[in-house]
Amino acid sequence: MTGEIHQPVVVPYTELAPDLLHAVVESYVLREGTDYGEKEFSLEDKVAHVIGRLKRGEAQIVFDPETESVSITKVL
Repeated sequence: MTGEIHQPVVVPYTELAPDLLHAVVESYVLREGTDYGEKEFSLEDKVAHVIGRLKRGEAQIVFDPETESVSITKVL
């Protein structure tokens, strides 16, 4: 419907198959250009770091139906 406002939806990481979760997190890491300071980390290290944050409840996956995009946000 035109003019309808769609709210972002939190997607529990546990609802995604492991390979899909990895792909979502990898896409996020590549898109965001995450900065880890002076030390260089591999893509796999960065993905593992973000997945760890999801598992600890420090971050969440958010789907925006308006833009049909997925992001990962810090939990406040």
